[in-house]
Amino acid sequence: MARLLFFVVVAAAAALLSATGAQGFYLPGSYLPPAGSLPAQVNSLTSIDTEIPYSYYSLPFCAPLEGVKDSAENLGELLMGDRIENSPYRFKMYTNESDVFLCRSPPLASDAFALLKKRVDEMYQVNLILDNLPAIRYTKKDDYFLRWTGYPVGIRVGVDYYVFNHLQFTVLVHKYEEANVARVMGTGDASDGFPSGGKDGAAGSSGWMVVGFEVVPCSIKHSPDDVKALKMYGKFPRSIKCDPTTVSMSIKENEPIVYTYEVSFVESDIKWPSRWDAYLKMEGAKVHWFSILNSLMVIAFLAGIVFVILLRTVRRDLTRYEELDSEAQAQMNEELSGWKLVVSDVFRAPSNPMLLCVMVGDGVQILGMAVVTILFAALGFMSPASRGTLITGMLFFYLVLGILAGYAGVRVWKTIKCGDHTGWMAVSWRVACFFPGIAFLILTTLNFLLWGSQSTGAIPFSLFVILILLWFCISVPLTLVGGLLGAKAPHIEYPVRTNQIPREIPPQKYPSWLLVLGAGTLPFGTLFIELFFIMSSIWMGRVYYVFGFLFIVLLLLVIVCAEVSLVLTYMHLCVEDWKWWWKSFFSSGSVAIYIFLYSINYLVFDLKSLSGPVSATLYLGYSLFMVIAIMLATGTVGFISSFCFVHYLFSSVKAD
Repeated sequence: MARLLFFVVVAAAAALLSATGAQGFYLPGSYLPPAGSLPAQVNSLTSIDTEIPYSYYSLPFCAPLEGVKDSAENLGELLMGDRIENSPYRFKMYTNESDVFLCRSPPLASDAFALLKKRVDEMYQVNLILDNLPAIRYTKKDDYFLRWTGYPVGIRVGVDYYVFNHLQFTVLVHKYEEANVARVMGTGDASDGFPSGGKDGAAGSSGWMVVGFEVVPCSIKHSPDDVKALKMYGKFPRSIKCDPTTVSMSIKENEPIVYTYEVSFVESDIKWPSRWDAYLKMEGAKVHWFSILNSLMVIAFLAGIVFVILLRTVRRDLTRYEELDSEAQAQMNEELSGWKLVVSDVFRAPSNPMLLCVMVGDGVQILGMAVVTILFAALGFMSPASRGTLITGMLFFYLVLGILAGYAGVRVWKTIKCGDHTGWMAVSWRVACFFPGIAFLILTTLNFLLWGSQSTGAIPFSLFVILILLWFCISVPLTLVGGLLGAKAPHIEYPVRTNQIPREIPPQKYPSWLLVLGAGTLPFGTLFIELFFIMSSIWMGRVYYVFGFLFIVLLLLVIVCAEVSLVLTYMHLCVEDWKWWWKSFFSSGSVAIYIFLYSINYLVFDLKSLSGPVSATLYLGYSLFMVIAIMLATGTVGFISSFCFVHYLFSSVKAD
């Protein structure tokens, strides 16, 4: 069995590595490109107005002389819609250039002209990359500067459309003197090459490291007739002055666009390990930190109060019950101890037990994946500099933890069946297919919308095949192995017997499910602040990096979900409601409802510019996928904690 698991895990790693592309991982300084060149790359065009990425070369931009070539991308980048390609922009290390002619586009046909205007109206951004650093743009508002990644395609002024056809690049470089200094950095930064600017070009000599990449877009009117005889990278016939406050290059149908650029290298005190600081800084950072700290303290305090009250209540009931004689116990059973009256029904099998076991198994798998992934990210193993590693890591951990999902689902099934493991294979299959099936259905539907929009966010058919192979060749076998282990493991024996005839539940003053659905407000209070920053990272193009706080919030969420579910279960038992199985699951899983409502609120008030039914459908589809995963994970926490509590409570009572 151990040998089988070893080969399965190795196969998972090999499949994921093969999906990341043939290009090997790169340590900065490990080799030198020809003549110290700095090739820039382009990523997908993105917009917070539509949330639909498109290829850079879908617009009439300049293409490289060697043709458009895709860079090797990992699985996470493909799933996130990144499409990194080579660009025509070429720099030489520490060589300033100005008035560089790039190209003259063909005359804009009617369809290209209409598409370019549409992309300007939809506020699409151009994303450039140099040595794995995205181009960053600074704009001044009042007395402070705003940071943006990328630059807009163009701008609309009245009825006229202007395109940014001249780019002013600033490359920040840091000089190093130590031999082989770059080889021992190990920052996890991956790129296509690290040029050394040493005089002799030898490895180990002094050189320059790229630590910043800034861009200023300008709209300058160029005459197409002046560049008829120029070739790419030739000297523009006149001096170009970039003024970002004015625009003059209006686009017109059947007229070409002339593109130019300039680049200057500036020595900086920024060191290599700190070169991502400019991207990781958030506006209002103090508010972010203090808000999270305040939320953690308040929720921890409330959780402590709930926990103390619960312990005192249960201990008081048990102590009073044990101190009484048999007649007093009987009288107490009739008058006070409602939870004691359901001793013969509390472990009665719930309705749809197989579905409950399947949801618990998937919840264990999702929760385990989240904990391990966030822990690795908090420790720095999944840096934002390594694009796609977070998604790739989540997928890998999810596949491997299928063995835990199968074990948990079958173990609960065997416990409900009082030791009978018949049907464990069906449970394992359903665990392996339930949540992935839902995800496949949602993502396939959204993918058809992206395909119809010709977006780079659409998952290629080949990647679909890879995902299906990973699912059925790795996740399903591991889940079946975990189910086999769960079937062989001893079941959890009930401390009391169950009568054949179920006890009638007395009428309640209020619907019990109303209380269950309202219980999700407290877990939601533990994460709504962090949820705002996560949503901003996903939909507003910001970089999320405070994984340490996120890990703390996740642990606190698990504690609060466990306590809320435990308290609700105890309250139901006290009113002689012994149908606690599903209610314990949804009392904590109902936090997903509030997260989905918050997502709608975020769409209405924070993504006001989101336009079009396709964009709104994509947003709601991804939000639905997220809340289903959260519901399974938090519901599993509530069920397991309630089961342990009920088992402990009734094992501490003398059964009549």
